[in-house]
Amino acid sequence: MPQVHTPITSLTVANGETLTWGVRTYVMGIINLTPDSFSGDGLGGDVALAVEQALRFQEDGADILDIGAESTRPGFEQVSVEEELKRLIPALEAIASKVNLPVSVDTYKAAVARRAVDAGAIIINNIWGLKAEPDLARVAADTGVGLVLMHNQKGTEYANLLPDLVSSLKISVEIALQAGVPQENIIVDPGFGFGKNPDQNLEILNQLKFLQEIGYPVLTGTSRKSTLGLLLDLPADQQVEGTAATVALSIVGGADMVRVHDVKEMVRVCRVTDAVVRGWRPHGWNSDKGTGS
Repeated sequence: MPQVHTPITSLTVANGETLTWGVRTYVMGIINLTPDSFSGDGLGGDVALAVEQALRFQEDGADILDIGAESTRPGFEQVSVEEELKRLIPALEAIASKVNLPVSVDTYKAAVARRAVDAGAIIINNIWGLKAEPDLARVAADTGVGLVLMHNQKGTEYANLLPDLVSSLKISVEIALQAGVPQENIIVDPGFGFGKNPDQNLEILNQLKFLQEIGYPVLTGTSRKSTLGLLLDLPADQQVEGTAATVALSIVGGADMVRVHDVKEMVRVCRVTDAVVRGWRPHGWNSDKGTGS
């Protein structure tokens, strides 16, 4: 009998807070179990290192952890279900038992998603928007977990970028709904860096509010992407400032969650941007302090 979870809008995230869309931006910390990560942070399935990173992200203020065990870098080689599970499940189980944060699994394979949910994941992050394996929607429906639907395609040809992207995401949402996934469990992701060239990535970020017509919370994943490397002429592990700019712009554009490698720094970026854009204030805020400075 599959484990059934409460709606994603009832998730308890950082500091015992219940996730509520529109109040502030939630930070998803990336834990990469692959040996060939584009971002240089792959742990290769090392359980101890994965737990250490998860605990550090929790201390740094992450709200959710996103664990992946197959590379999605350009030209990546697909791994078998068995290999992905071998990397994923021991680390996921260890993290779920030691870290007091909800865990997301980054996979497009239904069999991997089901095993991950059994091991403690309560969100499925699907980079193909259910178009690679539609059966994954049934896993989300049967178990009640959250479902991130990302836009992706082969190649970068579009008749009209933003309308095409919205249309594709609406199809992904409809696949999920037809399978029985509750509306409140769905999040959409424009897929920065997936099936887009650098100029298209920047256009999406500039026009992110366009996604509001879909009617679901938005996640963005701009962290350490190659577009930033091209703009800054820097390797992935030196793009923290570029990532910070895209995180702030994502929030201005209406993003509800950001998926990042540099959790501590991006939590700080989110809080300041949220204070301006969403009116967020920290606990104990006193506007009389700091006047004149």
